[in-house]
Amino acid sequence: MDALLNILSYVFWVALALGILVFVHELGHFLFARLFGMRVDAFSIGFPPVVWRKQVGDTEYRLGAVPLGGYVKIAGMIDESLDTDSLVSEPEPDEYRSKPVWQRMLVISGGVLFNLVFAFMVFIGLTLWYGAAYTPIDNVDGIAVADSSVAYEMGLRTGDRILTVNGERPERFEDVFSGETFTADPMIVTVKRNGETVELTGPDRLLSRISRAEAFGVGYLPSAVGSVQAGSPAEEAGLRRGDRVLTIAEQDARQWPQLAEVIAESEGQPLAFRIARPDSLLEAGDPTPIERRGDLAILETTITPEARADGFVVGITNDLEYGREFRRFGLMEGIAAGSRMTWDTVSLYVNFFGRLFSGKESVRDSVGGPLMIAKQTKEAADVGLRSFWAIVGLLSIALAIFNILPIPVLDGGHLVFLLYEAITRREPSVKFRLVVQQVGMVMLLVFMVFVIFNDAVRWFG
Repeated sequence: MDALLNILSYVFWVALALGILVFVHELGHFLFARLFGMRVDAFSIGFPPVVWRKQVGDTEYRLGAVPLGGYVKIAGMIDESLDTDSLVSEPEPDEYRSKPVWQRMLVISGGVLFNLVFAFMVFIGLTLWYGAAYTPIDNVDGIAVADSSVAYEMGLRTGDRILTVNGERPERFEDVFSGETFTADPMIVTVKRNGETVELTGPDRLLSRISRAEAFGVGYLPSAVGSVQAGSPAEEAGLRRGDRVLTIAEQDARQWPQLAEVIAESEGQPLAFRIARPDSLLEAGDPTPIERRGDLAILETTITPEARADGFVVGITNDLEYGREFRRFGLMEGIAAGSRMTWDTVSLYVNFFGRLFSGKESVRDSVGGPLMIAKQTKEAADVGLRSFWAIVGLLSIALAIFNILPIPVLDGGHLVFLLYEAITRREPSVKFRLVVQQVGMVMLLVFMVFVIFNDAVRWFG
């Protein structure tokens, strides 16, 4: 039963996300066509078989059973249906082919424009509604690196302190390992390690490696105490929420993986903890600080881990919000932030496709299809509505960039024909356009089969 509910959850969230994106895209084509007086015979969300239809004026509105796309059938246009019956007669005033080139260009571009504007509105809405939580880079005194990760392969290690990325000092930790930094050729990270400056260079096809591994493998997981279990060794030793562990048994333990490793290997022997405690948490009876660092008191205490079924523990959890700051935005600030997020995401996808077509990234490892989209959308929805709408915004931009590629059948392919017509003052022949559209359709179908098969291999192993 749980498996069935999980499958239904996947279907619901991906259908909702794709339905929103397809509706926005096709609405762009539809409204521009209507703006210029073109007759729209059909507006469909989803592909056949049709499960619902309603005629309103000249247009039949449809819902298809396959929620992987949609279409707007504009009179007098050779589209994905390859229907040329209407081209036999002379052009009617309300047909696509009777309109000026610039109007037809706007109709073809309408879907892409609407996807970009929609993503922009989503990012503004998220910024204004939720604000922004971030970690100033100056608060990050070390990173946590997963073993066997892409980051570990690159040479990054737990405890490294980030100095620069691609020659620049980032302001926020969230900006350090983002899509923009991953598309640098090559990516160069400078860190401080054991008092020395170390420069590290990312491997070739970095985005492909990250996509294959599904993560870069770097986080900020400081050894900050989020909670102390009642009756645990940590409580008996006086640890409390807000403490920051610095060392254990004279070993660096500022990052949670370091702390966990030392405790796990302790075999229940007493461990000397050195912690930093804010002055606001100090109480009568606390040990005398061995030193002070600004408003922090540095204390020492001894804790003996106890054995449990899952190994040795001291009874603390980490504080995932440690070092993070929160900011609310006014209207104009929210618009500026939404613009920045939109531009950064567009730049990321443009760079990605450029690297893909130039052979700098692997198609097999980098490109995801319906199954991967479903997986990412479901995971985002499980986190919450904020994450769901964020992934919808990202996918909206991805859909826009993909559709504008100069590939027959896609919007970009139609624009190539229109550019040719605008430059030469003559239309390509109907026969030529049909052949190119048919080739494009085959290419797209082959590509879809490839990405679905590739998704299945990556997902099911």
